[in-house]
Amino acid sequence: MELRHRAADTTSMTTIDDRPRPTPFGRALCAMITPFTGTGALDVDGAQRLADRLVSRGCDGLVLSGTTGESPTTTDAEKAALVTAVREAVGDRVSLVAGVGTADTRHTVELARAAEKAGADGLLVVAPYYSRPPQDALEAHFLEVADACGLPLALYDIPGRTGTRIEPDTLVRLAGHPRIAAVKDCSYDLLGTQKVLSRTDLAYYAGCDEQVLALYSIGAAGYVSTVANVVPDLFRAVLDAFDAGDTGRAALLQRRAIPLVELMMAAGLPGTVTTKALLGALDLPAGPVRAPLRPADRETTDRLVATYEELTADAGQLQA
Repeated sequence: MELRHRAADTTSMTTIDDRPRPTPFGRALCAMITPFTGTGALDVDGAQRLADRLVSRGCDGLVLSGTTGESPTTTDAEKAALVTAVREAVGDRVSLVAGVGTADTRHTVELARAAEKAGADGLLVVAPYYSRPPQDALEAHFLEVADACGLPLALYDIPGRTGTRIEPDTLVRLAGHPRIAAVKDCSYDLLGTQKVLSRTDLAYYAGCDEQVLALYSIGAAGYVSTVANVVPDLFRAVLDAFDAGDTGRAALLQRRAIPLVELMMAAGLPGTVTTKALLGALDLPAGPVRAPLRPADRETTDRLVATYEELTADAGQLQA
């Protein structure tokens, strides 16, 4: 399978059974925020500057308009404009995966076609939320999207937000479609993940930062990280150490990341809120969050900055 703008690397690493580790969108992906101006409009220039920084510091893929990108509160036109602007900024250096998942199959198809036209390389399609479709309806939803355009799909399994699990058996069946290529895994089901990895060639991407090394060590392709917005080279160093055979260093780097991961992702605020607070404090493109989200308070922001500074005090610790 080839991406429209950047050839996919399907032989970057071998799994424990010596099969190629598929990496259709690269290994080190950032779930990029959507920068807004002070008045709340899409900040095209800020998005381009942030994307360029992420790529120059180790990301080989960007996921736009996902959960961290505030997809529920951006318009269809903004989503397309974001893909176009980021593509202009990064060229063919990295893959761009556009979040197009909604609770409505017809709307998801429309967004998929628009993302393809705007220059995306792939699509992130979350399970339809709120309506909680049964597995046969869920399967039909993904197949309709996959049939509607020419881009490879990454299915987004995050039942904690959608209310619906993409069951392992459903993923195994969907893997037979030529354009269903990957899974962003936020299922917190290690057994289920291993079942799908053992029975398919789907590329798995850890969608929870605390699980990057755990999933990579059993054959995942890499990660889609929110924390990478502020430390793009952090988890890239984990993967590089593991690939070099230095599993002890990989584990050490993963553990060193945990205080920042916990504060950004598990301290009671959405990752979008904490990420934008920290980026803003570092004078990087971010801007406000859109309602119903609310900005982090000063105390939270100060803790984020202090934890970030402690992690990055010795820049050499992030080098593989």
